[in-house]
Amino acid sequence: MVNTAYGTAGRTPAASPWAAVGVSAFDEVVYQSVLHQPDAGAAGWALLTGAAPGRVRESCNRLLALGLLQPPDSMGGLRAVDPRVAIRALIRQRETESELLAATAEEMATSYEAGLLREDPSRLVEVVSGEGANSARLEELYARAEREVCVFDTPPYLAPRTPQLDLQSDLLSRGIVYRTVYAATALEDPDVLFHAWKMVELGEQARVLPSVPVKLLLVDGRRAMLPLTSVEAGGYCSVVVRHSAVTDALQKLFDLAWQQATPLGQGVGEGELSEGERTLARLLAAGMKDEAVARHLGVSLRTLRRRVSELQDRLGAASRFQLGVRAAQLGWV
Repeated sequence: MVNTAYGTAGRTPAASPWAAVGVSAFDEVVYQSVLHQPDAGAAGWALLTGAAPGRVRESCNRLLALGLLQPPDSMGGLRAVDPRVAIRALIRQRETESELLAATAEEMATSYEAGLLREDPSRLVEVVSGEGANSARLEELYARAEREVCVFDTPPYLAPRTPQLDLQSDLLSRGIVYRTVYAATALEDPDVLFHAWKMVELGEQARVLPSVPVKLLLVDGRRAMLPLTSVEAGGYCSVVVRHSAVTDALQKLFDLAWQQATPLGQGVGEGELSEGERTLARLLAAGMKDEAVARHLGVSLRTLRRRVSELQDRLGAASRFQLGVRAAQLGWV
């Protein structure tokens, strides 16, 4: 006769959380019996569960293997391991197994995608049309990032900067490496410049080139998003490229541009430069033209050139190039 005193014997809820750590419904019942009657032994636990002693012994062997029971010693027979310790250990083991399975899935996905491409090369690319669809696809690519995101940033822009700032901040908080090469012309827009500095403060690695070859988002070197048309053409259409020789080439293109670009840094100690001088040094390091720098600072070209000359005198720099080198050496940019 089955003893139901503990509310678990003979039945287990279909959605028992024990299944998540590899414990069957019957083994859960046996384990509960061991917890409630630790000295009963296999025969006693068989009576508690209403099962044959041989089946209970088999269950005990499985519970031993799972680390929920400890083997007999000189002090007596089987004993339950503290559930707080044993169950947490099972959870950690399952998490490790899940991570290994996820890594295996990524490896298998490479073969899967390669097979699809051999069968139908058109699967390599996905054309995305419309602002809403592009924004949604962008969010999806950010969410799937696991290691690194690389960006070529240049006008024109499809979406407002604030939502992208939120997406990028989330990536950085997850420990994803985020590298951006900005076109100098992009930083002439005050909103873009503010966004760039804000991202650097959050951990983005940023550099600047006079221009970049194309707008680009590259995720883990495996998926890329590039524009096909611009908003000026009466709409917006982009292409998402899956892992292939194309994404490998885009990664190499980005890495080459990264090596050639100038770091976009931050000012340091308050005593070394005034706020205006720090801003000026940053703008100069970004490779911006005098007219654009003057607009950002709200000064005339004559005033700007005087301030640049004063910085050159402070550092003993005979040219703007030397000024940039010395400013970088001192950690000003």
